[in-house]
Amino acid sequence: MQLRTMFLALLGYALAAGPGGAADLAEPLRAVKSVDRNGKGHAEAMAAVRVLERADAADLPVILAAMDDANPLALNWLRGAYESVAARAGAKLPTETLMAFLNDRQHLPQARRLAYDTLKAVDPGLEERLIPTLLDDPSGELRRDAVAYTMRQAEKLATDGNKAEAEKKYVAALSGAVDEDQVKQLAEILKKYDHPVNLVEHYGFLTKWKLIGPFNNKDKLGFNVVNPPETELNFDKTYDGLPGADGKPLQVKWKDLVSEDEMGLFDVNKLFEKHMGAAVYTTTQFESASEQAVEFRLGTSNAWKLWLNGELLFAREEYHRGMFVDQYLVRGKLKAGPNTIVVKLLQNEQTEDWAQDWSFQFRVSDFSGRAIHPAK
Repeated sequence: MQLRTMFLALLGYALAAGPGGAADLAEPLRAVKSVDRNGKGHAEAMAAVRVLERADAADLPVILAAMDDANPLALNWLRGAYESVAARAGAKLPTETLMAFLNDRQHLPQARRLAYDTLKAVDPGLEERLIPTLLDDPSGELRRDAVAYTMRQAEKLATDGNKAEAEKKYVAALSGAVDEDQVKQLAEILKKYDHPVNLVEHYGFLTKWKLIGPFNNKDKLGFNVVNPPETELNFDKTYDGLPGADGKPLQVKWKDLVSEDEMGLFDVNKLFEKHMGAAVYTTTQFESASEQAVEFRLGTSNAWKLWLNGELLFAREEYHRGMFVDQYLVRGKLKAGPNTIVVKLLQNEQTEDWAQDWSFQFRVSDFSGRAIHPAK
């Protein structure tokens, strides 16, 4: 049945095809972008990819543009089709339209990176002309290249004895750096120039919160339990928390929480007597200068939930998978003015040394990872 469906789809696309050009790709592009992860539309999408692979080189920007709103599965198939057409085209590429696509920062960063790699293959001088201008690019990949390029320039200036200009270049590189390895390397270098880097400020880690807990998470049953902080934020009230040694619930209340860690890290275990099988809530206000789409970037090794202005944005029930900067990326929309962020953090009851970590860090950024700071 699937082969018959593919044959009919291929026949339909062939009959619909005109003399060539972007308009001919509308239906196969639609078919590829309609596929879902459960397999619906899979046969039609496979047939459509076969058509796209035979597209003209002039259609490469059209295939790239289709990636802007494609789901992850469709994105992989469109990428494969694009690479097939580009490989067949060789040096006969539509360089002007590909460059126009690359320069349009509204397009999907991954698609723009494909355009860059394609153009670089036929224009070795492209990197030197283009990459230095991308320190503020919304594409994390392209900006990483720009940071590395600027760091090499700075290193050469330093080797030649031009320390002042080298420092300026390193500072410029830092302005575009988001990846932890580059940021920390630049911070170490700039320290030698007596130019300390405030990593909390650079990343935009939120370091002032309120915390309440511990609540019960024995036998990992607390993930879906609705404790009072999920329905009200009354900082003057005291609540029943985790049962104590005498079986009676601990009385828990909100306390102020400030991190002095250089990476904005909070160690929950250090905030009160160490508890296992427990849950805590943290909350903070984020003042936004305008309504804007953002990414909330959180690192933690334990289970967690995230609310923005009372709306649950994301939840993950997994314990001890390690922790690193920007481990989880959750998109949301801030309203102009104050926004209330609430995070629920849960610890299980494993006794291994590596399972004792209970910490988190949190920041707000644009989609490329550049810090968005509170308006106030």
